[in-house]
Amino acid sequence: MAEQQMVNSRLRLILDDGVDEVSGKQLFKTKGFNNVKTAATADQLYAIATSVASLQQRPLTEVERNDSSEITAGA
Repeated sequence: MAEQQMVNSRLRLILDDGVDEVSGKQLFKTKGFNNVKTAATADQLYAIATSVASLQQRPLTEVERNDSSEITAGA
């Protein structure tokens, strides 16, 4: 059976940047953080994201976590 081990994790904050005056579409800005501890829980990351977002001029709309894993053949 194959085994999976998380090797890398990233955190991305998606911020509201208003509405495009020409097209009327919603605009977003992102802030990314690499080398997030793979053992960090969703609650811990959300707490950090909201703390960092409070320092931004734009309101926070979404928080994303992107994980990369290595899959190997199991014993």
